[in-house]
Amino acid sequence: MRCDVVIVGAGPNGLMLAGELCLAGVRPLLLERLPGRTGESRANGLVGQVVRMLDRRGVYEALAGDRRPPQPAPFFVFGALPLDLGSLADNPLYALPVPQHRVEEVLEERAVALGAEIRRGHELTALSQDTDSVTVTVLGPDGPYQLRARYLVGADGGHSVTRKLSGIGFPGVTRDNSVSRSAHVSVPAGVVDPETGGLRLPGQDVIPPFLHHRTDRGLFAFAPLPSRAPLVNTTEWDSPTTDSQTPLTFDELRESVRRVLGVDLSLGPPEGPGPHLLRRLTGGNTRLAERFRDRRVLLLGDAAHVHAAIGGPGLNLGLQDAVNLGWKLAAEIHGWAPPGLLDSYEAERRPAARRVVTHTQAQAALTAPGPDVTALRELFGELLTDQRNVQHIAAMMSGADLCYDMGVNGAHPLVGRWAPDLELTTVDGPTRLAELTRTARPLLVDLTGDASLVGELSGWDDRVDAVAGTAQDTGNTPAPASALLLRPDCYVAWATSSAHPDQNDRKTLRTALTRWFGPAS
Repeated sequence: MRCDVVIVGAGPNGLMLAGELCLAGVRPLLLERLPGRTGESRANGLVGQVVRMLDRRGVYEALAGDRRPPQPAPFFVFGALPLDLGSLADNPLYALPVPQHRVEEVLEERAVALGAEIRRGHELTALSQDTDSVTVTVLGPDGPYQLRARYLVGADGGHSVTRKLSGIGFPGVTRDNSVSRSAHVSVPAGVVDPETGGLRLPGQDVIPPFLHHRTDRGLFAFAPLPSRAPLVNTTEWDSPTTDSQTPLTFDELRESVRRVLGVDLSLGPPEGPGPHLLRRLTGGNTRLAERFRDRRVLLLGDAAHVHAAIGGPGLNLGLQDAVNLGWKLAAEIHGWAPPGLLDSYEAERRPAARRVVTHTQAQAALTAPGPDVTALRELFGELLTDQRNVQHIAAMMSGADLCYDMGVNGAHPLVGRWAPDLELTTVDGPTRLAELTRTARPLLVDLTGDASLVGELSGWDDRVDAVAGTAQDTGNTPAPASALLLRPDCYVAWATSSAHPDQNDRKTLRTALTRWFGPAS
């Protein structure tokens, strides 16, 4: 059997990529070694620009259960230090508390509806490449078989078989001196503070919800998740040795809470429907693949990068890998990709992964035990009273500080950055930019008032859509540009603020069209 793209791994990242490929007219085949979705409780939410990206693909409403657009988080945490985001002039940090199993469910329904095929219980065991295809050997329920594909994408996690079979190195560091314990629990109503939702414990200030609480002995967090049992987490360094093969018990969790907080907390099994988490993790890895591509094999998500989970950046990074890769891979398959387009996937996303590795390592250092770290935290806390520093960290954690090289000299400040949220008025009435990007096609947004730039798409209108109208951003201030050219991943490839674009504007627009979407037909 021959197909265009085989994706190994049907987790959130593989499913997101499948949806992006389908929107671009490529129907992928997903191979998943597990016979069904695990139903395990893993990540508990989405943090960063990925929340708005899901809105721009029409997925946010199903996950949030809310028809209103996403709203930025009023507070968050960095290295167990609180971040007051409510006073930022431009808060880029969004959060959506939704369990990973629900994310997988929604993304799978979407991918299948768009035309993707998922084969569960099918495991990659070997691969080889030639000049125009990849041959993969798969072990399925009825025995081994082979597939030929133009491209193979490994979205199969930190222990990626795809990466290993491709010979791509995965350098980094492994630490084994920490133990993290997490569980959905029930707690007595009397210890829950009615005003904050945090915990009132003897001899302690109220421990606020959703924020890591550091002591000299470790970390503690309490998260009263909406419509679910609350989640408790502890992290200890050099804690009493436990057989990693022995399942975590509530007695072990209570003892860990007592060591970290110095008081007892009555914890019981969770109430309500699951899946429920009861998990112990020993140590951790920080690793980054030497490269994200080996000829016709590509990596995304945890197959390409693993890091500490602190701050919840994993799905923000992996799902945006998928959105970046999807349209570029489809362009190669359809034959209109300009030279170097597929290589730009690694050039753009590997530095993004390096950035996440950096800030998760920094956060881990800020949460470690010891008086020297306590002193560092005091100083860092002083720095966080300056809103410029808070703005910087919020942008870093959300991914809003990324600026890709679009190959345009003297470009508009928006070029290379993620497109702002805009509210538009077109001939069809009011709409949001997020509603116009759900087809995952390149988009020229002409806000000059006379739609004069739309004619520049002659020769590209088979690949690029256009919309004309007027706009204000969501803060009801003038739009930041009079025209923008968006890539399918919602990054700005070209922009101008001129109300009457001149010949130079039009020339640079055509240059950007050629650079990212190939020559005019």
